[in-house]
This record gives sequence, structure tokens and C-alpha cells, in this order.
Amino acid sequence: MARTEQLSLEELSPRAAASAWRERLASGEMRAFAHSSPAKLLAVGLVLLSMCLAAGAVTESTVINRQHALDNLLDQSEPDAYSAQRLYTSLSVADASAGTAFISGGLEPAAVRDRYNQAVGEAAAELVAQSNRTGADQDSQLRTGISTGLPVYAGIVETARADNRSGLPVGAAYLSEASNLMQSTLLPMAEELQQHRADAITQTQRNHVRPPWAAIILPLLAVAALVAAQLFLFRRWHRVLNAGLLLATATMVVLLSWTVAAGVISAVDTTHSRDRGSTPTTALTESRILAQQARTAETLKLVRRDTSAAYDNTYDAAIGKLGKLLSGYRSGAPGASEVKTATAALDKWRAAHQRMNDALSKGDFIGAAAVATGPGADEATTQVTALDHALGDGIAATRDQLRNNASHGARTLDLLGPGALVLALAAAVFVAAGLWPRLREYR
Repeated sequence: MARTEQLSLEELSPRAAASAWRERLASGEMRAFAHSSPAKLLAVGLVLLSMCLAAGAVTESTVINRQHALDNLLDQSEPDAYSAQRLYTSLSVADASAGTAFISGGLEPAAVRDRYNQAVGEAAAELVAQSNRTGADQDSQLRTGISTGLPVYAGIVETARADNRSGLPVGAAYLSEASNLMQSTLLPMAEELQQHRADAITQTQRNHVRPPWAAIILPLLAVAALVAAQLFLFRRWHRVLNAGLLLATATMVVLLSWTVAAGVISAVDTTHSRDRGSTPTTALTESRILAQQARTAETLKLVRRDTSAAYDNTYDAAIGKLGKLLSGYRSGAPGASEVKTATAALDKWRAAHQRMNDALSKGDFIGAAAVATGPGADEATTQVTALDHALGDGIAATRDQLRNNASHGARTLDLLGPGALVLALAAAVFVAAGLWPRLREYR
């Protein structure tokens, strides 16, 4: 045993070295070291290093996730929602345009025919565009249902047109059947699809405005630990200042301040993208759909020469909701000027619709048809077109606002991710630099 004690651990065999370590541990040497000042300094250093690095890693991960969510909103969720909105609108426009051709009788005007074909073509194009998008199984089923039903609808409309050109009254019945298919099946599916896509945007925005608590709390805890460590050093060794720990504390304060400031700016941008983008876009989209529903009811009343109040009730309900949406639109919101234009067109349309009903009540179908489909500046067709264009322009303005604010919110976080790692590593270096001189004193 005496010979073993005289040899260093490197000179002993593995078994002898293990025996020597056991003897040292048994003698309490390691326990004594654990209570020594160097051990406490090492423990403090390891805790501070871990907290600084963890704060940087968590902040970087949080920033990347939030940026990814906003980028996904810009690259997928918002284009999907816009495509679904265009699909919904195109189907409504097609249904409204299909009935207009029947009012004139015989061969429909080229402009009316082109409007219908354009709407059907846009709907088909949006279905093709969305076929490459990923989404929930329910959305895929909705798109499949619309894709299956649209050719059926178009086929029934063509049959109705052929009968109408031949002067057969059964054409009106076919048109009603096609409109019923659109209103009861295709449009509800398109509305549900559009709502799902809009909800995806809203969910992303809602998640983004929530504070990133982990990225705030961890740097805050690191600052508190650094301050506590400096107090510990002061009480233990009567050192007033430790330059390394002070620099590490300042670095963590910078990271915390940067995280909070960038997070607030990004959250405000996202809130604006919701309040001045997606929310008014939803209102204008609904307004546009209501206008087309009212137009469909107006034209079908003439096609069927219906004297009951059924179509008037549908028209009045849609126009009433439309009027409330337009009157409740905020004056300072994007698209407000377009809404004023749409409101003026709506008022003139209401007046034209009343003239149409007055003519019908007198049995003047030709006069009523002229009011509903004539090219005059005060007739219904002109006002419906002006209303639709104004709402479309308003949607474009609110969409630009949504995308601009969301993009700015994402770009605000560009440097924070890598900056968090750099600051965390710098803080770790400062901690090591601050404690190393104290450790060297115990050599």
C-alpha cells in the first residue's frame, strides 16, 4: 500500500488506480472539495453558462417558429384563402349571369354570355390551382364536390339555353334547376371551403400576437441569476464588481429587450394585418356574395315571371344584409373609398329594382326586362357591375394591407434568431472570463 501511495495515478494499473480513488472518496476528499470555494465557483459558472445558452437557444427556436408561421401565411394560407374567395365569388357571378340571358329571350347578348363563361372559367381555374394545395381531408372533399358538381351545373345551364333559343318554356325550369343546384349545393361547399381557409389565417394571427413567454422568461431568469451570482461573489470574496458577469448581464438584458421590442412590433403588425386586412376582406367578400345572390333572385323572378313574394324575399334579405355590411364598414379602413362607391351603386340598384317591380305589377314584362338588363347608366345591370367592381377593388386593397403587414411582421424578426445565438454565446464567454480569474486564485 505504501508503494501505491508513492506512485501517481497515471503510473498505476487500472485496478490499482480505481482502488486508490475509492480510498480517496472514502476519506472524504471529494466531499471536502464539493464544499470548497473552487467547487462553488465551478457550480455557479456551469449554472450561468447553461442559463445563458438555453435562453439564446429557446429564443432562436421561438423566432424561427414564428417567422415560419408568418411565411406560411404569406406563401400558402393567404393565397389559399384568396383562391377560395375567388372560387366562391365566381360561382355566384356565374349563377347570376346565367339568368340574365333568359330575360331578353332567344339568343343572349354576347356580353352576357361572355360574363357567364368568364365566371365559370375562373371557377374551374381556381379548382385546378387548389388541387395542388395541401389541406385537411374535409377541404379536399369540398373541392372534389365542387369539381364534380360544376360540370353538371354547366350542362343543365346549356340545356336551358338551348331550350330558350328554341322558344321552349321548359328552359326556365331547367335554369331554376341549375340555380337550385348552385345555391343549395355548390355555393354552400364553396362558402365552407372559403371559411376554412380564412380560419387558417385567423388562427395564425391569433397565435402570433400571444407573447413568446419562454423567450421572455428564460433571458429574464438568466439576468436574475447573473445578478444573484454577483451578489454571491461580493458576499463571499468582497469583490464589488466582476467585469465579466456585468458584461454577461448587459448582454442578456440586450437580448431580452430586443426580444420584447421585436415581438411587440411583429405582434402589432400582425394585429393590423387582421384588423385592417383579413377582417375587412371577409366583410367585403360576404358583401360581394350577397350582391350576386340578390342579382340571381332578381333575374330568376323575371325568367319565371313569378308574381309571388319568394324571389322578392330572397332579394330583400340579401340586400338588407349587404346594406348593413356597407354602412358598418369603418371609414378609416382600407377600401373605404371603394365601399362608398359600392354604397352609391347599391342605392341606384335599389331604385332600378323598384322600377322593375313597378313595371311587372303593370304587366309590362318588356319594360321590366329593360330595367333589369338594359345598358342604361341608371339600369340594374350597370349598377350591379359597378357594385361588384367596387367590392372587388376593396378586396384587393385589404388583401394588400394584410400581406404588407404580415410581411413586415416577419421581417422584423429576421435578425433576432441569429442575434439571440450570438448574444447567448457572448454572454457565456463573458461568464467564463469573469469567473476564471477567481478560479486561478486557488491554484
